[in-house]
Amino acid sequence: MAYKIVAEKCNGCGSCEFECPNNAIKARGAAFAINAGKCTECKGIYPTPQCAATCPVPKTCVPA
Repeated sequence: MAYKIVAEKCNGCGSCEFECPNNAIKARGAAFAINAGKCTECKGIYPTPQCAATCPVPKTCVPA
């Protein structure tokens, strides 16, 4: 499974893009999106998905 970014909640800060170890997050207009094919939920690298851990807006980076 991969994570997704709820575009309506995303404030466009970009903190998730820089924390993603798989370069799976890119800007799409005013928000960011996760490429599900690249997202590993940070398994084997970090104990929790870094997009969700770094996002300042609760429940924006969520399981797809």
